[in-house]
Amino acid sequence: METAQSQEQAAPGAFTAFARFVLCGGGVGIASSFAVAALASWVPWALANALITVVSTLLATELHARFTFGAGGRATWRQHAQSTGSAAAAYAVTCVAMLGLHQLVAAPGAVLEQVVYLSASALAGVARFAVLRLVVFARNRSQVAATIHTARPVHATVARVSAPADPGALCSAA
Repeated sequence: METAQSQEQAAPGAFTAFARFVLCGGGVGIASSFAVAALASWVPWALANALITVVSTLLATELHARFTFGAGGRATWRQHAQSTGSAAAAYAVTCVAMLGLHQLVAAPGAVLEQVVYLSASALAGVARFAVLRLVVFARNRSQVAATIHTARPVHATVARVSAPADPGALCSAA
């Protein structure tokens, strides 16, 4: 029973998970945006974004496994691999956003680049939350639900009320 209760607490609701996702993912995202900007001064922007995306995805997946979605420990290799797909999509979104910015503005300033990058990251982050919650970490929640369901059987008592056999009595009661 204690195990079921502790596992129940480890699986947060959608609102709590989203708040934690914003905290963890947003924190990693903001740090990543500064890291990409710094690294892009030495290597092409797309390469800097790719390198930082790999590192930030590993870090964020660990944080999401341990804290956001309550998986109860470190992320598995399978979860890392599944998370990579959503990170690749986020990488594509940020690259397209930055490419579009550079097509529209000849020499954008660092602040405008950060605004565009972080906006694209936030948009991709909402989709990433859905993928992580519904696909990557969903198995853990369903296992917890199954454990809780089998740990506490529900016993129902059914009371029978006899109805009058005369159809006329039913109609007059209505």
